Amino acid sequence: MKLNKPFACVLSLVFAASFSVAQTASKLNPSIESKIDQLLKQMTLEEKVGQMAQVSIESLGGSNGQAFTFSDKMKDAVVNYKLGSILNSPGPLQTPQDWNRLITEIQDAAKQTRLKIPVLYGLDDIHGVNYASGTTLFPQENGQAATWNRQLVHDGGVITAYEARAVGAPWTFSPTLDLGTNPQWPRIWEDYGEDPYLSAELGVQFVKGVQDPLGSKEKLVVSLKHFMDYSDPKSGQDRTDSWVPEHYLREYHLPPYTAAVKAGARTVMINSGLINGIPTHINKRILIDILKGELHFTGFVVSDWQDIENVYRRDKLTKDVKGAIMLAINAGIDMSMIPYNYKGFCADLIALVKDGKVSQARIDDAVRRI
Repeated sequence: MKLNKPFACVLSLVFAASFSVAQTASKLNPSIESKIDQLLKQMTLEEKVGQMAQVSIESLGGSNGQAFTFSDKMKDAVVNYKLGSILNSPGPLQTPQDWNRLITEIQDAAKQTRLKIPVLYGLDDIHGVNYASGTTLFPQENGQAATWNRQLVHDGGVITAYEARAVGAPWTFSPTLDLGTNPQWPRIWEDYGEDPYLSAELGVQFVKGVQDPLGSKEKLVVSLKHFMDYSDPKSGQDRTDSWVPEHYLREYHLPPYTAAVKAGARTVMINSGLINGIPTHINKRILIDILKGELHFTGFVVSDWQDIENVYRRDKLTKDVKGAIMLAINAGIDMSMIPYNYKGFCADLIALVKDGKVSQARIDDAVRRI
């Protein structure tokens, strides 16, 4: 097998794949696809862009140290801007009853929109439903991996899904499939260790436990993270640059994701750092060519926290946030974890489409996936 040359740290370089990953595309339900076709035909550009935006709950209300209440911002975000997703914990630990009250308010607001598309709520249920009181907490992934026990990880996933659906949040930002290859990385406790085989095996069991059968009222949608090589920064610091040849990336960091995609994972969150000088959020090679192309991933890709803005603010690769949005959406990001300035994101993306800098086809592909 002929190995590729290492990544070059220039944005314009086009890579040739050294091999394609043998993969079967996830089967799509023809009935659901037909409904999506009809829905897309009805949607305005503003409604489509809204579906691609995700905002953090604490920007939509506040608490007095106990109960969280929404401000007018929630209805503005959901009704006026048609946002597709909300995430995060509202601060004080909520009971399942409080969670259901909040999420019911959100969904009631969504019913006031023209098309009544529900809002997708996501939480970091990385070792149980740790943002709700009275739930079952498990060891962090690194501790689970130390058992080398597939069944325990699977069963933990089943319990996590059941309790998260009782809370009312059907999407979890887990499992973490980053390899624990750099002991300096500050989130190393959050992964299944340094071995690609072990990480793949346990990741698949978590996906199956949490998600299968997809559509059940006792199951969640998973989000694999952080695609990929997030855990091996050269400096050891979070959200910084890793430098690896492509054959190393494929031999070590890709296999856990390949296995979990094959197991049916429906969403993927992206590496917050850079790979060989290229922010992963604007790396078409990683997001479109490998993830959506070679792995035949048919779900959707979500950014991590404020990472599209970081292409401008941290990496200084564009003259403004609007330019970063253009690069990220064109590179394959489907939903942006904004997480605060949803008005700016929506206005910028609408303008980019109208100016021909992001195609309508790219928007439609993202919204179809979501």
